[in-house]
Amino acid sequence: MNKPEVKLKKGKEQSLLRGHPWVFSGAIANDTQHTKAGVWVDVLDYKGGFLGSGHFAKGSIAVRIMSHTPIKTVEEFYAEKLQKAINHRLNTGIFSLPKTNLWRLVFGEGDGMPGLIIDQYGDTLVIQTHSEGVHLDLPIIVSALQSLKNVNFTAIYNKSADALQSKTMKAENGYLFGESANNAVKEYGHNFLVDWEGGQKTGFFIDQRENRRLVGQYAKNKKVLNAFCYTGGFSIYALDAGAKEVHSVDISAKAMELTAQNASLSANEKNHHAVTADVFDYLKNMDDDFDMVVLDPPAFAKSKHTTHNAVQGYKRINAMAMKKIKPGGLLFTFSCSQNISAKLFEDTIRAAAIEVGRPCRIIHRLTQPADHPVNIFHPEGEYLKGLALAVD
Repeated sequence: MNKPEVKLKKGKEQSLLRGHPWVFSGAIANDTQHTKAGVWVDVLDYKGGFLGSGHFAKGSIAVRIMSHTPIKTVEEFYAEKLQKAINHRLNTGIFSLPKTNLWRLVFGEGDGMPGLIIDQYGDTLVIQTHSEGVHLDLPIIVSALQSLKNVNFTAIYNKSADALQSKTMKAENGYLFGESANNAVKEYGHNFLVDWEGGQKTGFFIDQRENRRLVGQYAKNKKVLNAFCYTGGFSIYALDAGAKEVHSVDISAKAMELTAQNASLSANEKNHHAVTADVFDYLKNMDDDFDMVVLDPPAFAKSKHTTHNAVQGYKRINAMAMKKIKPGGLLFTFSCSQNISAKLFEDTIRAAAIEVGRPCRIIHRLTQPADHPVNIFHPEGEYLKGLALAVD
């Protein structure tokens, strides 16, 4: 397979030799002005030695490495990589989770396919392409998916219109294979309706599955606040666990509609209170009798340039929650910002506790589950971090 070549400056090959999958534009020595965005390229060191193959892009990240060894054909590459991703989920028991039929099948760099996300909701696969190269490879990916072992589905939906990072290429959402009318799913026996066509991301935050389960284990007989609730995942677990009250808050009216629909599937719907409001305003004026508070905001830091403001935002909402939570209450707090490290997040929560002056104990450090694996050579993939705190 002949491909355009990208040659690196001397010394810029070290990160690739350590297994990192990104090549930054400043590391490139040769002229790539006429190399088309999205094409497969071979990356070479300054001596001409092979380093890897991947997709070229016109941006800061110029190449996303898909393979550190030569590939024969793109078709063979996806067939092998996708099956390997499925085998990982078999080996880690993801497909055997009790009363569960939604999970992440492919997690970008974590599964060796940067730019590709595939989630399964019952009989439907939902694909997001985050790079031009993966988007151009979609027909090959769909064909490879249809040949996989141990994966059953009747429809594939492309949800890339908002995800594709491209100035020259446009994606359209729609079914690539089959059609689906059933959006009801189960997670550990909890019932949800997923809107993969109109919802955020692929329709549901699968990455919080184990953290939702943990919240459920603590929620019985408690008054619970789920802030930035989106479709009410944490709320449903708390309701089904026997929480005496669950208050779900989000500024999005559409999100609150989805939350109300999901709450209606719970036998304890009567204990649910849906509030469409700005979370910062709600925290400022909330009652001080909540036994549990869940803070799961959207990514405050979408780039390194916004990290400082993001830290201030995390500190502010956590301080507000700490001020109001009952003595002995539990605070589950999260960051999904890739640019906020686990250490920085914990330091920020510590600063909030110091400001409020309430003793706190860390009882759990939280992260993403096994179907969101982190490539050890790509620590940026560990984006979800959280803490469960007992607040005195």
